[in-house]
Amino acid sequence: MSVLSWIIVASLFGGVLSVAAAALFALNARTQWIGMLVSYAIGALLGAVFLDILPEAIEQAGNTTAVSGAVLVGILLFFTLEKVLIWRHCHHDHCEAHEPHEHAGNGHDHDHGRSGTMLIIGDTFHNFVDGIIIAAAFMVDVHLGIVTSLAIIAHEIPQEVGDFLILLHSGYSKLRAFQVNMISSFATLVGGVLAYYALQGLQSWTPYILALSAASMIYVAVADLIPGLHKRTQLRDTVQQVLLIALGVATVGATGYFAGV
Repeated sequence: MSVLSWIIVASLFGGVLSVAAAALFALNARTQWIGMLVSYAIGALLGAVFLDILPEAIEQAGNTTAVSGAVLVGILLFFTLEKVLIWRHCHHDHCEAHEPHEHAGNGHDHDHGRSGTMLIIGDTFHNFVDGIIIAAAFMVDVHLGIVTSLAIIAHEIPQEVGDFLILLHSGYSKLRAFQVNMISSFATLVGGVLAYYALQGLQSWTPYILALSAASMIYVAVADLIPGLHKRTQLRDTVQQVLLIALGVATVGATGYFAGV
């Protein structure tokens, strides 16, 4: 397959699979599975970053300091963006951005769709950026693209579960919540195709796009996902989390091994 074909397939498959899997979990309230998914997603994200994306970016750029600087800038950028989103979402101490699971899906106390609308807008932009990340990775190497796509799918599923719960709380029906999430997922395809044509003439930018991609994944794993794991403090939970994180890293490592990288 051509690089563009890989980008299209990965973007479509990733978006549809993430939403479908999230719907399966969220709409059947399998909450005990969500924590397991989050732990696995952390491992997949960190494995993709440190075993594939960053080594490839450094090799492409030939300048470790420049790539490391781009990662640092990216982490600060994503911190700032998240702060802006929180400010826009929250006008008081308790809101969906802080406590999405406590109030979600309780069947009352809807906000007439306001939080749901904001969520879909933000999620669509996020999916668009995911498409750019997938395209940049495939334009360097097909194996890197596959690993990156798998890591994005792994962290999208638990995020989409949270999105479903917030939409249900916001007054959306189960069918409508599924429909708008599926439509939003197609932004990944749009971002991937646009990035393919835009980056073709800007090959020298690719290592730094990859570095920003790595920063995004590190930030999501460390700032957004890991703090939630610390809420479960029992030894059994901790062991399970560590094993699932290790499994996520191992999945990425195995993908590289069997691809002959």
